Amino acid sequence: MSVSTKPFNRRNFIKVSAAVGGGLLIGFRWGMASDWDAKGSGVFKPNAFLKIDRDGSVTLMSQNPECGQGIKTAFPMIIAEELDVDWKDVTVEQAPLDTDAYVRQVAGGSGSIRSSYTVLREAGASARALLVAAAAKQWGVKPGQCSTRNSVVSCKGKNASYGDLVDAASKLPAPKSVKLKDKKDFRIFGTRIPNCDNDGIVTGAQKFGIDTQTEGMLYGAISNPPAHGLKLGGFNDSAALNVPGVTKVISWDDKVAVLATSNYAAFKGKDALQIDWKENGVRENTAQISNDFAKAVENGNGDTKRKVGDVHAGLKKAAKVIEATYEVPFVSHAPMEPINTYADVKKDSAYILGPTQTPERARQAASQILGIPESKIKVDMTRIGGGFGRRLKTDAVEDAVNASRLAGAPVNIVWKREEDMHAGNFRPAALYKYQAGIDKDGNLDTWYMRSASTFERGAVRAENFPNGGVPNYQVDTFAIPSKITSQAWRSPHHNVISYTDQAFLEEVAKELGKDVLEMRLELLDRAIHDPQGKLDYDPVRLKGVLEAAAKMANWGNAPKGVGQGISAHYSHHSYVGQVAEVSVENGNLKVHKYYCAVDCGQLINRAGAENQCEGGIIDGLGMAWFGDMPIEGGSSKNLNFDSYRLIRMNEAPDVETKFLDTDFPPTGLGEPALPPAPAAVANAIFAATGVRVRKLPFVQNKLA
Repeated sequence: MSVSTKPFNRRNFIKVSAAVGGGLLIGFRWGMASDWDAKGSGVFKPNAFLKIDRDGSVTLMSQNPECGQGIKTAFPMIIAEELDVDWKDVTVEQAPLDTDAYVRQVAGGSGSIRSSYTVLREAGASARALLVAAAAKQWGVKPGQCSTRNSVVSCKGKNASYGDLVDAASKLPAPKSVKLKDKKDFRIFGTRIPNCDNDGIVTGAQKFGIDTQTEGMLYGAISNPPAHGLKLGGFNDSAALNVPGVTKVISWDDKVAVLATSNYAAFKGKDALQIDWKENGVRENTAQISNDFAKAVENGNGDTKRKVGDVHAGLKKAAKVIEATYEVPFVSHAPMEPINTYADVKKDSAYILGPTQTPERARQAASQILGIPESKIKVDMTRIGGGFGRRLKTDAVEDAVNASRLAGAPVNIVWKREEDMHAGNFRPAALYKYQAGIDKDGNLDTWYMRSASTFERGAVRAENFPNGGVPNYQVDTFAIPSKITSQAWRSPHHNVISYTDQAFLEEVAKELGKDVLEMRLELLDRAIHDPQGKLDYDPVRLKGVLEAAAKMANWGNAPKGVGQGISAHYSHHSYVGQVAEVSVENGNLKVHKYYCAVDCGQLINRAGAENQCEGGIIDGLGMAWFGDMPIEGGSSKNLNFDSYRLIRMNEAPDVETKFLDTDFPPTGLGEPALPPAPAAVANAIFAATGVRVRKLPFVQNKLA
């Protein structure tokens, strides 16, 4: 464990004062501890606050939106570990959008814990030092003679609660330096703490953006173009206006919105609209897009994302060349909570409330629409009912702002499920062509991958394994222009490139007659001892999770009738190895067991981490098994959960997770467990049946 013992000047980190009504208030800089005078003011400006009241309760403001990643529980755990408080006394509140105060105020990229870990520990340690100093002063002893435990300071038989000490502590100067705990002294890190929102979610008490209600508020239902690329011609709203509760029909750009006094009336009014949609060029189809992908990788000049050695020379001199093509479809984010945002637009200001993963971008979008400064726009965040990247897009915010602007009233926009399924922003479809060159000694010498997708930056992560283990390595991408809207989907690009890389690697191993685990380990050993080109991952840590997963699963000794598949992947600074055990009977897939080994550094909340891994695996497995959003005539074919298939509870496997005990600082887990899952199952299907699945979803392949 890398423990910070670096002294810090109290002026550049912490400000101590009395809280309103009594108690201790500590201000500190979250995310940029040394940025106290970033604007050259020479004045320390706290951007986060830790408050301890006279009753001993501790409150922390959370800068990041909560969308299920568990930070509302993990952040207080970090504070509580260093502060030595009773866990039940700690609560966390959602901070409003304030980009002058907070840094990286966004939910995405599995970065919340990683970016906040050290500063939160230092804040907790500083508060503890103040409380100990206050007790020592009262008792006439040295602070070093005191100890703390469960919100109590003790010394030579004397005890004082934190609540009894806060007023005295608030009058003391900030500590000049603090020493963070040694790993051996941790009492909270690595334990299981239930998510603080569990009770509210289970009982229905938890409020989400869709629950927003204010005086005079209207509900709004949106009609987007029913096919990608269509334009709005005109509309007849007479039938919609006859729906009881409908008050107004408005339009902007290529959208029509029905406003009503209830959500039900708004939806009924939307269904009654008669809209003329105008053609705007050729309508796209999945088959046509797939053909464009294939032509590009065969004949096009791509954008080279990584190049080591010379793949063309490697293939030319190879004793054997192995080729395969993989393909993945568009998929929907399909969050359980429908897309929604509330907006109240005034003449020279606006208020926005909703489940956004990126409140700053939401404010920027509103400012551009309204032509008023961002400083006049306030954004608050609600608890998010699933995002997976969908709520990084600000389309619902723009709808709410436009509707409120035109209606002159506060409006809560709610998209029907079908609207998001046909006008949402999908995980981009992509095609991957691999060529592996084998030298005369039977070694993997060349790895050449050419990928085409509808995403302009390409749906690849070229820096990952087996990069580093192959002398000639190159990844090219081809961007195919498309009207189909695409954007980040949980663990962007990793969610598919791990599947295609790890599945093709197994094809190579099988062709060479090598054990699929041993071949991975051989390549990682080369990356460790003789790295080929620049490495962006730690091959020792990747090897560690691969070996740990294999050991958990008793690799090579699968139960009778069961096939084992293995994969490993690095993403978002975390390392994950997985083994899946499956069987196929009469063409039907059953995933029995999943073993997952994780190196995410110091573990904070074991319960939250296990949930993130289990959720990521099941989400990744469901995407690979069923996820598909076919496009015909420019329109989505699966418009609701009756046709857009998600994995069901009885199809979810039993997951066993092991966290490696390493000395690295913590990294995130919202995404890293998902990418290895599709490959582990695809490889297990091959082990069970001999069928190599090269196209997702699994359900569209003949497995026996």
